[in-house]
Amino acid sequence: MLNIKKNKFTKHKKLNIMKTILKSLCTILILFATINMSYGQINRLRDAGSQVNNRVNQKTDETTKSQPVKDEKPSVVSTETESGKIIFVSNSGNNRNDGSKASPMKNIDKAIEKAGAGDKIYIAEGVYMGTFNCGYLQSDKPIQLYGSWDENFTKQDIKNHPTLFQPDNKSAGAGRKALLLMEKEVGGTVIDNIVWDMGERNVYDPADGFVEGIGGRLRLPTEPLQGLNSTVGEPCIAIRAGSLGGDVTIQNCVFVNGASFGIQIGQRSGKVTIKNNVFVANKMAAIEVFGTCAGSNQKRDMVACSEVEIYNNTILFTWSRLKDMMDMGYGVRIMTKCTYNIYNNIIGLSVMAGIDNSRFCKDEYVKIDNNILFGNKKGDLEYFPASNVELHLTVDQFEDLEFASVSGNKSEAIALPVNKAYLNAFISASYSEDTNWDPNSTQNQWARAMGMNQQGTMSSSASMFMNKYPWEEALELFGAYKGYGAQ
Repeated sequence: MLNIKKNKFTKHKKLNIMKTILKSLCTILILFATINMSYGQINRLRDAGSQVNNRVNQKTDETTKSQPVKDEKPSVVSTETESGKIIFVSNSGNNRNDGSKASPMKNIDKAIEKAGAGDKIYIAEGVYMGTFNCGYLQSDKPIQLYGSWDENFTKQDIKNHPTLFQPDNKSAGAGRKALLLMEKEVGGTVIDNIVWDMGERNVYDPADGFVEGIGGRLRLPTEPLQGLNSTVGEPCIAIRAGSLGGDVTIQNCVFVNGASFGIQIGQRSGKVTIKNNVFVANKMAAIEVFGTCAGSNQKRDMVACSEVEIYNNTILFTWSRLKDMMDMGYGVRIMTKCTYNIYNNIIGLSVMAGIDNSRFCKDEYVKIDNNILFGNKKGDLEYFPASNVELHLTVDQFEDLEFASVSGNKSEAIALPVNKAYLNAFISASYSEDTNWDPNSTQNQWARAMGMNQQGTMSSSASMFMNKYPWEEALELFGAYKGYGAQ
């Protein structure tokens, strides 16, 4: 009996244990299912939340795009181009301003200091001379200057809103440099719609070479005049031979009364484009560009560093180095180590030739097409085909040249709005010398007996030489002759 009861108790106990295990398993399964369901709900809620956020963001973007951004305080950063920002300059500005359209800077040189690579500088109408009247601009990096904007920077027009860089004579006491000087990085430089005038900085004689309605002749840097700083014998724009090269564009500008070249560039590489400018009353040459890269500059094996394109410029009244009118005085100079494409220009009234090719540039590097040349006193082209062979050619002789291209050029009298007094005096300009030497004077007889130099005096004068041209009248040459010259 005891054994039977014991077995029944044991069996009953086992059944209870099995029930407990089954209950525990069911509880675990239920708990797992609940947790899994919770995670799924959480994920679904998270996904739903993301979709809502995306819709909200999308709606916000659409709303932002459809409504203009309100800029309560315009700044340089808010006015950007594809390559950089725009810095605004106005005589009414302040150099402490941020350079925005609403808060322009005051001086061009300060804007150049502020500008970074690819930035543009917009300059409002008015006369500029540099900070503290320094009289020049200088940059060690590529710059983009766009002048002749109205005060609101809505319209660019050099004839009606000219930006004039015109230092006075006082500036020559401290800053004796080109109006714009670049000696290092230049690639990407653009100079546009600015009048570059040296007429107020130069010194002019009150009597010698006097022309009624114009004034006297230019006094050279070696001819000081009491009470004034001597003339600064530098170009309007100078890019020195040490520059690193790169593309340079000079367009829609006026170069007037330049005491030594309108533009002078030494270029190591890249392309120089000079287009749609007016050059009046510049000394030496209006345009001179030469190559500075390594390699031969001899005609037989000359290398080409740079490409030079000169077109649609009006170039008038280019003066010689000295008042004797014996040296220099060219509209355009073809130099060495560059290829030259010169077309659709008006080049007239040069003391020497309209175009100079006396530096033995390779013929295949030269193209001269569709230009009007007139009134150049030593021919339309000065050409040295070989050493000690100097030719002064007129347009009708160009057909025998062996340049890469030379066609469509013509010489004709065209009506241009030039200053009549200046024109008449230029046409008849002359130089004279007066020597006063008496070999039989007591002084010279005694000097000869003592083996000393004899004494005499010589005076010289010019009826006209590099007299100041009114810069306002130079503006009238834009668009003066359809298809040729500055338009």
